[in-house]
Amino acid sequence: MTTAWIVVAVLFVGTAFMRAVGPVAFGGRSISGRGSAVVGLVAPALLGALVVYETVSAGDRGVALDARLVGLAAALVALALRLPLIAVVLVAAAATALTRLV
Repeated sequence: MTTAWIVVAVLFVGTAFMRAVGPVAFGGRSISGRGSAVVGLVAPALLGALVVYETVSAGDRGVALDARLVGLAAALVALALRLPLIAVVLVAAAATALTRLV
């Protein structure tokens, strides 16, 4: 199992734990609107951090700015244009492949 999958598993367990602890800690009370918004953003923020880390990580060499970063930028543009998910993946793959070709 690679380090990335270990990180994904740990994040999954941590997120599930935080979601399970909430109802136990609050009992019958409800979370405020602001607290609920924060809890709802934890998983996407962690996933985004993992994507950025895996994109610029060069293992033992530190940070690498290469074709993967171009693919991520292309995916962000495709998401901003509200393209379907399959199109976002294809745009990112094509941008990465073209960058590596050049």
